[in-house]
Amino acid sequence: MVQFTVDQTFGSPDEGVTSSSLPPDRGAVRQAVKQEPTAPKQVGEGRTVYSSNKPKATVKSTPRPGVKKSSGGFHMPKMLENMLPKSSGKPQDMSKTKELLEAEKAYRRGLTSLRDVLAPAALKMNPNELEIAGTYSRTYFVLAYPRYLSSNWLMQAINLDVPMDVSMFIYPLDSGEILKRLRDKVGQIQASITLNEERGNVRDPMLETAYRDAEELRDRLIQGTEHYFRYSLYFTIYSENLDELNKASTTLETILSSKLIVAKRAFLQMKQGLNSTLPIGRDEIAVSSNLNTEPLSSTFPFVSSDLTSNDGILYGINQHNNSLILFDRFSMENANTVVFAKSGAGKSYAVKLEVLRSLMVGSDVIIIDPEHEYQHLCDSVGGAFLNISLNSPTRVNPFDLPKGIEGETDEDILRSAIVNLMGLINIMLGKLDPTEEAIMDRALWETYAKKDITAQAGFAGKQVPVMDDLVEILQGIEGGDSLANRLSKFTQGTFAGLFNQRTNVELDNQMVVFSVRDLEDTLRPIAIFVILNFIWNEVRSQLKKRILVIDEAWWMMQNDDSARFLFGIAKRARKYYLGVTTISQDVTDFLQSPYGEPIVTNSSIQLLLKQSPASMELVSKVFFLTEGEKYLLLESEVGEGLFFAGLKHVAIKIVASYIEDQIITTDPKQLLEIEQAKKDLRRGSE
Repeated sequence: MVQFTVDQTFGSPDEGVTSSSLPPDRGAVRQAVKQEPTAPKQVGEGRTVYSSNKPKATVKSTPRPGVKKSSGGFHMPKMLENMLPKSSGKPQDMSKTKELLEAEKAYRRGLTSLRDVLAPAALKMNPNELEIAGTYSRTYFVLAYPRYLSSNWLMQAINLDVPMDVSMFIYPLDSGEILKRLRDKVGQIQASITLNEERGNVRDPMLETAYRDAEELRDRLIQGTEHYFRYSLYFTIYSENLDELNKASTTLETILSSKLIVAKRAFLQMKQGLNSTLPIGRDEIAVSSNLNTEPLSSTFPFVSSDLTSNDGILYGINQHNNSLILFDRFSMENANTVVFAKSGAGKSYAVKLEVLRSLMVGSDVIIIDPEHEYQHLCDSVGGAFLNISLNSPTRVNPFDLPKGIEGETDEDILRSAIVNLMGLINIMLGKLDPTEEAIMDRALWETYAKKDITAQAGFAGKQVPVMDDLVEILQGIEGGDSLANRLSKFTQGTFAGLFNQRTNVELDNQMVVFSVRDLEDTLRPIAIFVILNFIWNEVRSQLKKRILVIDEAWWMMQNDDSARFLFGIAKRARKYYLGVTTISQDVTDFLQSPYGEPIVTNSSIQLLLKQSPASMELVSKVFFLTEGEKYLLLESEVGEGLFFAGLKHVAIKIVASYIEDQIITTDPKQLLEIEQAKKDLRRGSE
């Protein structure tokens, strides 16, 4: 509980002004007022005053600075003024008036007011703290700030579980005067840089940084987008005993110093510090720093975003205020998510944690796994793990046709399948020229017609073709021999069997994982395209709450056709109750694709974990990050970053329980320990 002191003010009751504290010996004053009077004396006009033969008690008072006094030191009450005799200028009359005023002052000092009730019993001023009626207080002032600060840097100090008063004083400065000083400063810095160059000295990064900052600030001041201020920030913390006060002081100092903020105790100025943090608008310490608009805005203390809802799953801890981030991705305008982070920053860990918790609330999950990272999770929840490789029995036929939906004709379905196949052929053979595209388009239509699948005849219950059928048709078309020869490696050559057999996969499990780890790098984009096409056909055929996870999506962004296909899925997923999660560690390749940034803008949720300095500028441009947020992403620990949900975003820390951690961990050392524990368990059971 914070104790307040109130300034002392004197005046007449008519004006509502009373004394706020009592003299040390109130009884003496009352005694002085209650002296037995002697015989009354007539002073004129029927008025009588009483005088005492005993010595008069006098009370010396010092009104608060700035309070206007009358010539006698106090405002004279109207009633008392009427009681006074008309002054004749004689010495005895003046003496009587003075005696009556002194008695009135003494009487008023003996009255108890509301201020007397509120004021503390005692105030002890020590050099390092104040003791106010048994409560200790200590004031800090902020002396200097670092170059970069996050927008929520003050919240960690404010959220301390310690009684505290925080006071800010903002003094606007004249931009014209600041521009003159900046011009002089820029000239000095420029002269120093030139002098160093003439002497052949190694460049000084500090000078160059100062020059750029000063020039940028000058531009913003002239444009009117920035203004300049003097800013003072004070903290006063309170505690019931000195040990707790020292502990709270250490915590506050640690929080501020961890952000490179220089804060000092108001040594020998604790009284002024207390007054500066009371809500009376007085800056008695007057220690300030120069800040322009942008850094000043970061000191706004009420910036904590809350992403807690009644529905959804736990994503992590809100580092702004230590609240839980509970969120339902399907409550947004779309359920798409993008996750960007450098290798080892915890992106797969975060996504697997979301998958595990989404399974518990009834969502189906389909994953494209390029590195065999999801097998342990899949086995733990009883999912279907499908290994796509040249030697595995799992096959997906790229010529499969989607099941029709309401309002879609057979011609629409067939035309859509051929468009997707054209994109696949461009990935397999490289970009086709217009002549080759025309030949391939004709061959695809004839390949389906070979199985009696046409827009007029329909295709219900008919067997779809395979890649061998397309090669056969191309060999019979003039100009198609070259295309047939190039496709032959996928039917009879090195890659035979992978895309040349009928589909033997069913999405009849709550969790299905397609692993492409064992494929050659040249085959991965092709296989991911074929798998995505198969998944998309299944998603369209049955409306169900699903999450599609595409790990290492930068493989898809290497080719325009596959990137366009992925963008099409992300844009249309909302209509089919599908949320697409796109993960990439190669942020530059992903965002530099023509379809990379549109995929990000079509994702309502974005998770940014630790980034590499090389990609930071591009990430900052796409996500409109502040300097503090950029610094956070460069310096964050594993599993920490920024969580964007629509217009809100918070700093997040991914947290898992022990059981969840054992299921989703990607740490090789931990995985080996788990495997060894399993072996030991089997031996023990035998």
